[in-house]
Amino acid sequence: MKIYAASHLCPVSSPALEGGAIAVENGRIADVGTREHITALHAGPVAEYPGCAILPGLVNAHSHLELTHFPSWKIRKGIDYSPRTYIDWIIQVIKIRRALTRREVEQSVLEGIRISLESGTTAVGEILTDATLLPLYQRSHLGGRIYLEAIGQAPARCDTVLSVISESIAGSWDGAFRPGVSPHAPHTLSAALFRDVRDLADRHELPLAVHLAESRDELEFLFDSSGPIAEKLYPFVDWHEYLPPPRRTTPVGYLDGFGLLRRGTTAVHCVHLSPADVELLKTRGVGVVLCPRSNEKLDVGKAPVRRLKKAGVPLSLGTDSLASNDSLSLLDEARFLLRQFPEDFSHDEALRMITLAGAEIVGIEAETGSLEKGKRGDFLVVDLPENPGKDLNEAIIERGRIREVFIRGEAVVTAEGADIVS
Repeated sequence: MKIYAASHLCPVSSPALEGGAIAVENGRIADVGTREHITALHAGPVAEYPGCAILPGLVNAHSHLELTHFPSWKIRKGIDYSPRTYIDWIIQVIKIRRALTRREVEQSVLEGIRISLESGTTAVGEILTDATLLPLYQRSHLGGRIYLEAIGQAPARCDTVLSVISESIAGSWDGAFRPGVSPHAPHTLSAALFRDVRDLADRHELPLAVHLAESRDELEFLFDSSGPIAEKLYPFVDWHEYLPPPRRTTPVGYLDGFGLLRRGTTAVHCVHLSPADVELLKTRGVGVVLCPRSNEKLDVGKAPVRRLKKAGVPLSLGTDSLASNDSLSLLDEARFLLRQFPEDFSHDEALRMITLAGAEIVGIEAETGSLEKGKRGDFLVVDLPENPGKDLNEAIIERGRIREVFIRGEAVVTAEGADIVS
């Protein structure tokens, strides 16, 4: 039994406590309460953190750690240019990804894990394109959900993708990660592959994650099969013969036609939604991951957060990747969200979005996201300003500094840096 006490304890699932503490035993939270309560009931060494707050490990509900080294790859591969449009950016990502060695991608994943841990993230909703990289995640201290990505139009390619995902799901998942499936986006899978992915997820009772309504190009393509996706992306990846007839629908309506919008499905970005789309997401029980900094960097617009909130659609935050963001810090993401939508989110809401709400949307809330009995002992110690004021969550997000990161009650990030391997 180990006890960790601080000036403030922020369980997220319940009100904050002054002079709070948690007891951790065998990697699990055994108790939560005031320091006096915990030390009276439990025997064990007490680690004191005066002037600090203890809060749950952060949950990055949408990440692509494979792309962590993207900024340096652009230069090293001689593909360093500034894309003028969203589709130009996608083509740049494809060009760079094709030029990489196995070792380069492995190093990128490991760096992404290290950066995530140092920025306070203890669980991710990770989109994994290359399933052979899975052991790198499973050997790390991180946990969460790995969504195995499906992309493809040609039947033979689709069969291969489905086979790889099936084999990966059947493998060992005895660590802190759980499997999921990610049909990439409405415009990157054939109708047959969408149906096969849905059936696979049904058989194994797996959640789904999909990039949805991220750009106006996607809306144009789903409505009449025109625009930059048809004119630039499909020719670039040799999908000419798979250009579909006009569908006269929205990306949300299109996915709903496959039965892909249901409880357990995570929709990422959701920038371009009609009022009917929002209501459909709410009716189907879909959670949404907002990525405001990525959307800003790619100039695709802002998500209709007020409409989503009014409808009661669950919301969380993700950093996406360093191909479209400047950091993997969820605190950076939360600060940006609060400045971009100052009338729509409070600091309390933002903190919940990067902890418990993220865990709920990824489907790991039984394990992490809040400080509660029985959950994993994943938590952060955050140095607070000398006078934090009355709004503790504001002080944490705006002025706090991550001091230590604990996973299963053991420090994995200290002043000396991060230990990424479990």
